[in-house]
Amino acid sequence: MKGVFSAPGDYVHFKSQVPLHKIPIGTKQWRYYDFGPKAVPPLICLPGTAGTADVYYKQIMSLSMKGYRVISVDIPRVWHHAEWIQAFEKFLDAIDVHHIHLYGTSLGGFLAQLFAQHRPRRVRSLVLSNSFLETQSFSAAMPWAPIVSWTPSFLLKRYVLTGIRDGPHEPFIADSVDFVVSQVETLSREDLASRMSLTTDDASVGPLLLSDSFITIMDTNDYCAIPLQLKEQVSERYPEARLASLKTGGDFPFLSRPDEVNLHLQLHLRRVGVEARPDLVHSIPKGDIGGSPSKENDGDESDKSPKDDTDKDDRGGSENPSSESEISPAPESSESHNLDNQPVESSEGCNLDNEINLYVFPGGFLKEKHVVPRETSVHFAWEYIVLSHVLRYISSLYIIILNYSFEFRQVV
Repeated sequence: MKGVFSAPGDYVHFKSQVPLHKIPIGTKQWRYYDFGPKAVPPLICLPGTAGTADVYYKQIMSLSMKGYRVISVDIPRVWHHAEWIQAFEKFLDAIDVHHIHLYGTSLGGFLAQLFAQHRPRRVRSLVLSNSFLETQSFSAAMPWAPIVSWTPSFLLKRYVLTGIRDGPHEPFIADSVDFVVSQVETLSREDLASRMSLTTDDASVGPLLLSDSFITIMDTNDYCAIPLQLKEQVSERYPEARLASLKTGGDFPFLSRPDEVNLHLQLHLRRVGVEARPDLVHSIPKGDIGGSPSKENDGDESDKSPKDDTDKDDRGGSENPSSESEISPAPESSESHNLDNQPVESSEGCNLDNEINLYVFPGGFLKEKHVVPRETSVHFAWEYIVLSHVLRYISSLYIIILNYSFEFRQVV
C-alpha cells in the first residue's frame, strides 16, 4: 500500500515559476535550479545525503525576489571526493560561473569545504549548516560501507531515513521531514549509494585559504542527525567565523525555519560584499535572469532520462517564458508560519513508496498514519540475506587472518 504526499502550495507555485535544468557534463548528469539576476555572483546551495535541488525552493523564491541569484544543485553520481571536486568545477565552467558563494548543509557543507580547500580561487565565502570536518566517524558506524554500491535500494533508503529523528515534531518541522522523505523516494539506488560512499569515504578537510570572516556557521540547537561533537569541531576550526544559531529547526531548518535561514543568508551575502540587484527583479529582459544551457522541465519531474538538451544558451540566459516575465508573488500558503490559510485545493499529489500515509486536512496540518506495506516481508527477507552474507564474509576474513597469523608464528 502506497502513501500519498500532498505537495505544499508554495512548492507548487515554485515549480510553476522556476524552470528545472538538466545538462550532461561528461558522464555526469546535473540537475539544478538557477534563478535570479545573472549580474549578481550566485549563492550555490548543496544539499545533504537525503536532499535534492528542490529542498531549497524557499530560499530560491525569497532571495531571488530580493535581487540575489540562487543556484540549487543535486549532488551528481560521484563516488570519491576527488571526483566530486573535478565534476563540480566542470559544472561551474559549463554554466559560465567563476566566483561563487557556497551554502551547504550536512554532506553538502562537507563537500563545500573540500571544494574551497582545493579550489580556493573560486570560492568567495561559505555558509555551513549542521556540517562536519571528517568522515571517519561515519565509516566506523557503517561496517558494510565497502559493499554500499551493491546494496539494494530499499536498504539504502531505510538507512538514510533512520538517520532522521522519528517522533513527535512541531508542525513545521514535521512538514519539513515529510517533504524530504518525498524527495528521498525520487532518488535512484545509484544516487543513494554514491552519496553514502561520499559520506563514508575516508577524508577530512584541511586548512582553508579563506578567511574565517567569510564563513558563517548556522546550526540548530534542538537536535540533528550530525553528532554535536562533529558540529563543535567545525566551530573550533573556524573560531572567527560568524555564528548564527537557530533554537529549533531540526535537520532541515531551510524548510522548517525558512524566514530565519533566509535572513541569515542575506546578512552573510551583504557582509561578504554581494550587492543585490532588486532593480532587475521586476523588469528582467531576456537573458538577464539566472539560467544556463539546459533543457527546462517545468512539467513532469518524474522523467529523469536525459533528453535532447539544448546548448545554444551556453553564453546566454534561459528563454523560458516564466523567466522573462515579472516574478509573481507566491500564494498565501507560501508563508512559512501561516498554515491556517493554506488551501487544500492548491496541493499536488505525489506517490511515495514508504511506510507513512500523509493526509491533508483543512487548516493545512499533516497527520500520519502508519501502515504495513505488502512488500515488508520481502524487504526483511532481502535484508536478512544481505546482512547474513556480510557477516559471513567478515567472519571468513577473520578466520583467514588467524590462520595466517598461526602459520607465521610457527615459521618464526
